[in-house]
Order: sequence, then structure tokens, then C-alpha cells
Amino acid sequence: MYKFKGVIPAMVTPFKENRSIDEEGVQTLVKKLSKQGCHGLLIGGSTGEYTLMSIEERKRIFELAVKAAKDEQVAIIANTGCHATEHTIELSQFAQKVGVDAVMILPTYYLKTTKEGIIKHYKDISKKLDIPITIYHYPEATNVLLTPEEIVKLSEIENIIGIKNTAPMQHTSKLLYLTKDMDNFDVLTGYEHLFLATLACGGSGVIGIVNNIAAKELVEMYNFIQEGNINRAIEVNNSLVKLYGLMEEEPCPGPVKAALDMMGLPAGPSRLPIVPVSEKMKKNLEIELRKLGKI
Repeated sequence: MYKFKGVIPAMVTPFKENRSIDEEGVQTLVKKLSKQGCHGLLIGGSTGEYTLMSIEERKRIFELAVKAAKDEQVAIIANTGCHATEHTIELSQFAQKVGVDAVMILPTYYLKTTKEGIIKHYKDISKKLDIPITIYHYPEATNVLLTPEEIVKLSEIENIIGIKNTAPMQHTSKLLYLTKDMDNFDVLTGYEHLFLATLACGGSGVIGIVNNIAAKELVEMYNFIQEGNINRAIEVNNSLVKLYGLMEEEPCPGPVKAALDMMGLPAGPSRLPIVPVSEKMKKNLEIELRKLGKI
């Protein structure tokens, strides 16, 4: 059974200048991140611009990622969330067929349902899959807030093994407390700046944007915590704080794509309505990337 843990980049989807998928770029980025010790890669998440892609394009990047990861020691997690339960099942079954290690699924949003409807959504999907399911909880984006108690209830559904909790630390810490004795459910934060705190409270890892840029450093931080070396972990975290902030200053994934371009890695433009970053952002990114030895 796949273990949901560690440092997992929410990988960007590289596009060509005409904004078609850069298939070679997708595979190159999978391999580059894998070699930095990442424990998994989230493909087609929010940072991967899934909301701006067709279902067929989403399927294609899953195929490309699995193929690229074949000889690498890295898990592939596919974001298969859709508005409709039946569409989520279709995309999840495709991801399972091509060989992903797990899928990540949002609660239903936009056309909202009840909390009972959300439970049924996950139960119906679980019945149709044989691979692990992780919950994608991102209330700031979806306006769907699940309480820690409601998440615990969802964790009882077969195949659900963990959560990407992109929520404030007080929410994450209570969820960690409620699940502390559950060996089959892991809590990862979706905010890099909460990574260290999440690990300190018993969490299992981070799925984030900065992971695309500084995977090596985040893996080091994770390993320091596993060794009990909190002071070294704090040092690494402090070196990344300004970079964490830059990722939030302009619309995602503009800043992370700009950084990857500066590093000579495939990223390319975002699809509209996401616009390129400002010149000020480029200058600030260059300063931080030089400090970290990335360029």
C-alpha cells in the first residue's frame, strides 16, 4: 500500500509558447524532481492548472508522468477531482489504469451539496477504485470547509489514506490530534510555511508550490526532523521563508513558473486568465534564487 508522506511538489504543467502541453517538458520535470529525493509528485493539481485543461489533457499528463517515473523512486499522485461525481470516477479510473500510485480528490464545490453529499461523493468514488484516495482540502479556493471531525469521518471510507490540508495551522493541529492514533491516515499540509510546524505536531509532509524550486532543501528539512535535529531543520526553513512569501504575492502559478524558467527548467507560460509575473517579481525571485544557489 502506498504511504502518503514526505515532500511532494504540486508540479507545474509545462506549456509551450502557444500554451499547448510541453510533453517533453512534463517528463523532464518529473525526472528532475525525482532525482532530488521527492517522495511523490502531484500531477495536475491547482499549481498544475487543471482547471484550465480539458479532461483529455488531464489524462495525457497522467500518462506522461507515469511513463517518466517508471525508472524513478517516486510516487505519482493524480489530481482527479471534478465537479461531478461521475466525471471524477471516470478520470480516477483512467489514472488507475495508466498506473498512478494514488489519486487526490476535492470535495464537491461550486454547485455545493450537503456534508452528507460530500460523504456520498467519496464513498461512491471509493467503490469504483482499487488504489488509494487522498482528500484535497482547500477551503480558501473552494469555499468548502470541512471540520477536523468531518475529515475524521471521511477517513473511515475504504481506500482513503490521507489528506492534503491547505488550511490554517489551528485546523491542522486539531486534525493531527484527532488522528494521532490512526496508522492508516496521514496529514500533509498544503502550505510550505507550515511544513515545519506540521511535522513538529506529528504531520507527515507537505505538498506545495515551493517544492518545485527547492525540493532538495525541503527533503533535507524533512530528514532533519525524522532524525530529531530540529535546529538544522529550522535553519533550512529560515533560508526559504522569503521564497515562500514570493509564491503568494502574485497569482499562482506565475511566480513558480517564472522561477523555473530562470533555473533553466521547463515551465513556460500559464494559460489565461493567469498572466505573467511583474518585473518586480522577477527581480525579487532572482535575488532569492541566487541566494539559494539555484541560478
